[in-house]
Amino acid sequence: MVKSSAPSRERIVAGAADMISRRGLSATSIREMAKHAKAPLGSTYHYFPEGKQQLATEAVRFTGDWVARSLRKELEAGPAAGLSAFLVLWRKIVVESGFHAGCPVLAVAIEEPPADEVPPALAAAAEVFEQWEALLADSLRAHGAEPEQAAQLATLIVAAVEGTVAMCRAKRSTEPLDRTAEQLQALIATATGN
Repeated sequence: MVKSSAPSRERIVAGAADMISRRGLSATSIREMAKHAKAPLGSTYHYFPEGKQQLATEAVRFTGDWVARSLRKELEAGPAAGLSAFLVLWRKIVVESGFHAGCPVLAVAIEEPPADEVPPALAAAAEVFEQWEALLADSLRAHGAEPEQAAQLATLIVAAVEGTVAMCRAKRSTEPLDRTAEQLQALIATATGN
């Protein structure tokens, strides 16, 4: 059986996520996302007939699901392990890209949307952040944190890590991740009584 040389839909989405994580959404065209994924523009439009917003939305969901899978697995060992895995994942991305890539979900979230409109990619970013928060909050509650405290701490964790990734890129250093990790781990220990 002859393998098709056409790029897979998932490869295009992953390439778009990587491109958005490096340049943001506004500064990236669908043509550039296709080129980055080594995909013909025609194939890209075949999979994403609605264009850039559809591809960006899928890239955000792809990243959200990828991170959520890792979080779910690590949170089985508790919220401290989940946080460690979350930080390791972003550290790897930041370092391996030479501090050029961050989180595509954050990149989409900070884009200025057209007036009186919530683009699908922005709505997807909100859903992804909520998903990550829910996973963390569930683990915190399961390990002894009070429900409201768990929800607040989960939001703080996601916000702190996302902001820290941006700081690492700006400073060209992982020091912000180290500092944030230590403080968030202490908060988790206090909330769960460990």
